[in-house]
Amino acid sequence: MCGKQTFSLLCNFSFPWPVFASNLCAVPPFTEEGKSVVRRALTLAVSLALAGGAAAAIPATAAAQGRAVIPLSHPQWATPQSKVADTTSSSKLDFRVYLSMRDQAGAEATARAVSDPSSKTYRQYLSPEQVRDRFGASDATVNSVHDWLSGSGFSIGAVPSNKAYVEATGTADQVEKAFAVDLGKYKVEGQVLRAADRELSVPTSLASDVLGVVGVDQADQLLKPDHTTGSPGDVPPSAGFRNAPPCGSYYGQKVDTTDPAYGGKNLPYAPCGYTPAQLRSAYGIDKAHADGSGTTVAIVDAFASPTLYADAAEYAKRNDPAHPLAKSQFSEKIFPTNPAQEPPNQCDAAGWYGEQTLDVEAVHAMAPGAHILYVGGSDCQDASLDQALNWIVAGHTADVISNSYGDAGEDIPASEVRVWNQIAIQAAAEGISVLFSSGDSGDEAARLGTPSADFPASDPWVTAVGGTSLAIGQNGQKLFETGWETGKSTLTNGAWVPGPPGSYVYGSGGGTSVLFGQPFYQQGVVPDALSTQNQHGKHKGRVVPDISAIGDPNTGFLIGQTQTFPDGVYYDQYRIGGTSLASPVLAGIVAVSDSLTHYSHGFLNPLEYTVAARTPAITDVGHVDGGVTRVDYANSVDSSDGVIVSERTFDYPNLTIHTTGGYDNVTGLGSPNGMAFLLMP
Repeated sequence: MCGKQTFSLLCNFSFPWPVFASNLCAVPPFTEEGKSVVRRALTLAVSLALAGGAAAAIPATAAAQGRAVIPLSHPQWATPQSKVADTTSSSKLDFRVYLSMRDQAGAEATARAVSDPSSKTYRQYLSPEQVRDRFGASDATVNSVHDWLSGSGFSIGAVPSNKAYVEATGTADQVEKAFAVDLGKYKVEGQVLRAADRELSVPTSLASDVLGVVGVDQADQLLKPDHTTGSPGDVPPSAGFRNAPPCGSYYGQKVDTTDPAYGGKNLPYAPCGYTPAQLRSAYGIDKAHADGSGTTVAIVDAFASPTLYADAAEYAKRNDPAHPLAKSQFSEKIFPTNPAQEPPNQCDAAGWYGEQTLDVEAVHAMAPGAHILYVGGSDCQDASLDQALNWIVAGHTADVISNSYGDAGEDIPASEVRVWNQIAIQAAAEGISVLFSSGDSGDEAARLGTPSADFPASDPWVTAVGGTSLAIGQNGQKLFETGWETGKSTLTNGAWVPGPPGSYVYGSGGGTSVLFGQPFYQQGVVPDALSTQNQHGKHKGRVVPDISAIGDPNTGFLIGQTQTFPDGVYYDQYRIGGTSLASPVLAGIVAVSDSLTHYSHGFLNPLEYTVAARTPAITDVGHVDGGVTRVDYANSVDSSDGVIVSERTFDYPNLTIHTTGGYDNVTGLGSPNGMAFLLMP
């Protein structure tokens, strides 16, 4: 989410897919000296096993006598050099032991078959009960893990209806003994997070039962807004933000003729923020005799804004009065916060409030008749987001799921990647569309030092949604759409500094995964020049994104939210963007398509890559020169401290990812093309 000057949230986690389980089972235990050197070299082979074939059983190589190592369950960032303290032995931990499917290869084959238009069983989706009975962990597996955890002194919590995991609570000391590790606190990306000092291990008798363990480390703390601080208790609404004038009610309405020309051009002022009617018109949704009625779109985030529904209802009343958000259209499932987490929760709940508000208002804007289910995780540091996603999938409580968060890159413990991947496979088998924002930091090279796709968007079983810069004209027509990669030049002493195209600030995430091989639906569509990036030998990787929608905050969406201003706490409106706008916008479009065609589109990628090659359902997005003049209050709320004037250029060229004709790694296949997309066969 990039509407505020300082707020950048993911607004912003195969082959045809051959089995590589043998690679995984061959992974030896790591020595402490060799761990950091060997881990990255093995990541690709191990991760391909979890992406491409049969269940990856834990190798029986002993970390200690009678124990089996969970391969790559130790975060790469937890090194002796980054350790700052031991974890207090009496501190409480909640964690989940995820269980392997009985037939991982069969589950993947089924998910592919029901999603592939060329399959005889296309759209013959399974019910949650059928998935559980055919592929879920057996009662014997659940009981074995339950008994081991209970015998280790843990309190046993929930087992979800799909038998995906066994939840447990205990002390750090109990965790260290049960998994044969030492827990410490490690400094990573400006935070101090808990992790084990080596790979987790379990009794050899459980080796084939355990898929992975989530919550022992805090790697998923990185799946959150970078700026959040504080605790999820009684938190005031986020700090206020307003758009500064001048800005236009549509693209090109007002042109900056008072400041120096930029690259020889007088650019238009940024739109004040597009309204629901403008977005529905630009994407051709207003021509459909459907509004998403009969469908449910779920939104997953951490925590829950106490004014979420009230803000969304007020927003619709002010900006889309013909389409109010009725109370009956909105529901919430909020997982209780866990105050016992240690170290103290570093996620500020208010940091997610704007994200949640954006998601709900964007979905309702595109699909005003759809039911919206908001699911709030208990926090964003112990992988509660995967718990929230699994809850939706286990009960098939939604037709489309929008997820506007992700990690910077793919440095996630492989055991946790397995967990996300397994949830996504079940969603595909059930016919649920799962969307993830592709990220807001372009190719990630500026943050990570090397280009990288972001996870979970890089998972081949989800639809990765990139962002575009969208120009909407006076009559609601799409003037143009191009890849969202923003360059910025600031007016300084009468000159633009730096000169065109400015300095890169943010943009649509994209790139080639090092975790996942090329999925079948990208073969013959994604150019080899892209799929072979970041790879070894002749290997081809999964490329992100798959499809795109409006994301640029400089041509962004107007939202309304209760905020904290110097003169009080109240509702106000501002422009926002990011791929966390693109994801719920696409989710709303898919909900309208489901409603119009009277069937669920399920896992979108196989269909999207098919129709893009032979129908006009997806509009190719190419490069467009241009930009906007943007004026911001220096203090974010009023002109008392002056304003900052900047030029924001479109489709910044100096990255390793580029907007081109055909498939590209900024916008994917392109953007939805009105009725042709809504009526996809």
